[in-house]
Order: sequence, then C-alpha cells, then structure tokens
Amino acid sequence: MDEVFRAINDPSRRRLLDALFEEDGQTLGRLCTHLPTMTRYGVMNHLRVLEGAGLVTTRKVGRSKHHYLNPVPIRLIHDRWISKYAEITVGTMTAIKAAIEGEAMAAPSHVYTTYIAGSIADVWRAITDGDQTVKYFYKTRVESTWEPGSPIRYVGEDGSIVADGEIIAYEHEARLEISFHARWDPELEAEGPVREVWIVGDADGTTMLSVEMHDVDPASKTYSDFTGGFPYIVAGLKTLVETGAAMTA
Repeated sequence: MDEVFRAINDPSRRRLLDALFEEDGQTLGRLCTHLPTMTRYGVMNHLRVLEGAGLVTTRKVGRSKHHYLNPVPIRLIHDRWISKYAEITVGTMTAIKAAIEGEAMAAPSHVYTTYIAGSIADVWRAITDGDQTVKYFYKTRVESTWEPGSPIRYVGEDGSIVADGEIIAYEHEARLEISFHARWDPELEAEGPVREVWIVGDADGTTMLSVEMHDVDPASKTYSDFTGGFPYIVAGLKTLVETGAAMTA
C-alpha cells in the first residue's frame, strides 16, 4: 500500500490514471498527448512507477505496448478502510469465444493483475473449485469438467444458472480461457457471451494472477459491470487465499 500511495501522490501520474479510466489500453504515444509539456522519457518514468505499484498493467501486441488501469490495489485499500461504510458495486466478469485457432490475439479490452501471497496451486484451486468460488464470487459455485469444449456454469444459492459458457482452453495451473454468458440481467444476456482469460504464474515467490477481458465494447453494459464488479472478485479471491476469510457480501 505504501507504493500505491506514493504513486498517486503525483498529479501527472493521477492524470495518466484518469486518461486510462477514460480510455483503457492506450499506447505510450497516446498517453504522452495527455501530458504535452512532458518528455516521452518523463511519461515512461511515471508509467514505470504506476506499474511498480500495480496500478497499471501492460500487454504487448505486435510492436505496440498497451497500458491498462488496474484498480485492484485501490479496491484493497477500499476493503481495508471504507467497505464497512459503502455498498459494494454489483457486477461480474465476462468474456467471449476465442477467435479461430492460430489467429493473432488482439489487445484485451481490459486487464486486471494482482499478486497473491499463496501458491499457484492454491490460487488455481480458488479459480476452479466450486467450494472456493462461493466464498468470493458473489456466492456462486463454478461447475465444469474443465475439458476444452465442455460447459462451464456459475450456479447461485437457489440453484439458478447465474452465468454459463464453454471452456475454450485449459492449461492446468497456468491458463484458463472461457466464454462467459451472463444470465442474471436481461440486458447483459441480450449482449451475448464474451471471452475472458485467467493466467497464473510465479512472481518471485508470490503468485501473479492476471485476468483479461477480450472483444467487449467499452460502451456496453457488460463492460461497465465487468469493470465495476471485478475488483471486488479479484480482491475477494486474494483475501481468501491469503487469509482463508470469505467475502461477507
């Protein structure tokens, strides 16, 4: 948290975060236009600080490097000091079917990344074990055989199907790609399934968890719900793995 507070203590870095909030996935060249009096090198240094604090994450697509706002660290600050006074924004993640196998993947529509003080096995279990997802994923239980092409469902406490989809790719304790079709809201259901990718890996003794949302219109309700609810989900998963405590809401 010290790194997060240091990172947002600079007005230029706050301006970069504001720019990514307005339009995610911008390149360095595009971000430089938001700080016209600053050199390209100066903007790069500010972005390095934001990346170091976990507030910005990046993806390389071809020769371009795209930058994404990562609100999870701010969500963790919220949960520590503010959550008892404020309602949790309701939302969840979604993603669409992959493009034809072998086609180059476009830049994600949005990316969340966090670092978890737990093993890769524990984080993977939290993602794929229904007994774990009910503790942080809005009390839904995930069900799947995890074979590519097989169905995946998130089942509510009353037995209703909250969301469903298909397993696109599965690499044990490394990468999970699924289609995700929200069923809890008629507007979201009408927008159709989207695609999400869960990636885990070692990061100097901790586990990095990155979740990508692909091919979603930033003006859609799906995008709004994903970006509003996903910090809660990721923070809940992190808390569960690190402390064993379930989210109460």
